[in-house]
Amino acid sequence: MFVKNSITKEMIFQNGETIVFAGDSVTDCGRKRPYGMGLWEGLGNGYVRMIDSSLAIDYPERMLRIINVGESGAASKDMFANWEKNVEACKPDWVFFMIGANDVWRQFDEPNLDNSALMPDPYRANLEAVCERTLPNVKGMFVISPFYMEANNEDPMKKRILEYAQICKEVVEKYAEKYNIKYIDVQEDFDNHLKYRYPAYISWDRVHPNWVGGMMIARKVLKAIEA
Repeated sequence: MFVKNSITKEMIFQNGETIVFAGDSVTDCGRKRPYGMGLWEGLGNGYVRMIDSSLAIDYPERMLRIINVGESGAASKDMFANWEKNVEACKPDWVFFMIGANDVWRQFDEPNLDNSALMPDPYRANLEAVCERTLPNVKGMFVISPFYMEANNEDPMKKRILEYAQICKEVVEKYAEKYNIKYIDVQEDFDNHLKYRYPAYISWDRVHPNWVGGMMIARKVLKAIEA
């Protein structure tokens, strides 16, 4: 007979709820289209799959509908443009999103293009827009920080990522008094890990985490939902 432990009573997701994860390729990880759900490749092979598996093991009595709508290559403008189709259409109870890596990356690997839509002000506006249209209709939202797996904080792209992560934190603080919204800082976890391991151990390009990096994100999310 299955016996609940004390942790079971603390986890915030309740039986029958829908949880949506939005973001870029770090969230996508090969998930199914049009909506990433179910077993095997349904949720992709990244942190969303790990979260789903962990919850299924520890809370088998709760049937949770976890959906991955990450889009490889997406920047904040793309996430906002597809928000109704990808997120709102799923009628979520809880929403997680992590966005910003491509907003920053395109400023470095394609600096000759018009990147005006990726700058800090439009980035902030996109985050605020999805918060304002979603928060009144869900039980809660979690904003996961963008990150760059580089120990040197003076690296130009690392400095830029930290700037965008700070914007995420400020957006959460703006709405936290009225709504249930929280900030999840995964950059600090990567920074702590990189005190002992070289970045290539968890990412070939410092942007896309391998399964070790994915597990670090998953564990931080699980902690945030009190699982």
